[in-house]
Amino acid sequence: MFIVHGYGATPENHWFPWLRDLLTAHGVEVTVVRLPEPDAPSATEWHRAVSAAVDRVDEGTWIVAHSLGAITVLRRLAALPTPWSLGGAVFVAGFTGTLDVLPVLDTFLAEEVDLAAIAPNIRQRHVIHSDDDAIVPPSASVALADRLRARTHLVRGGGHFLESEGVTTLPLVAEILQLAPASTAAAR
Repeated sequence: MFIVHGYGATPENHWFPWLRDLLTAHGVEVTVVRLPEPDAPSATEWHRAVSAAVDRVDEGTWIVAHSLGAITVLRRLAALPTPWSLGGAVFVAGFTGTLDVLPVLDTFLAEEVDLAAIAPNIRQRHVIHSDDDAIVPPSASVALADRLRARTHLVRGGGHFLESEGVTTLPLVAEILQLAPASTAAAR
């Protein structure tokens, strides 16, 4: 299992430590990828970091990525030598394209990913989004899900799933990964 954070974050932020600890408690080998310069990300350097961590995938591999980390993961998957198969991916507040509220990321986001080419290689595809995300519009996450032919999961009032918004656990991810019963699947 790989966990990939997003812009302005580290592996110690938001719900990433909670998920790491939960997975570890269930006996899952977890790598939380530390991306360089999270406040001034370079697409090249982030790709290099994810590539170093995720050097190969198989049907037993899952990736959970948040926001800008999702695009980085998708670019890494697109660069893998074929054939490959990934067990599953969960993109939390994932998107492609530019964001009106963060024009500073336009250069990072300029390169598109051929999602139609990689989607069939990801056995299970999930996109989690919120109805009140002020950073990634819900329509951008839904568009990503459509392009990946992924299952969408709406969390009402989840914002951008940030610690500053009170989100330090994300039980829906545990539910998708089959680590928790459905009744606990709400953002906290």
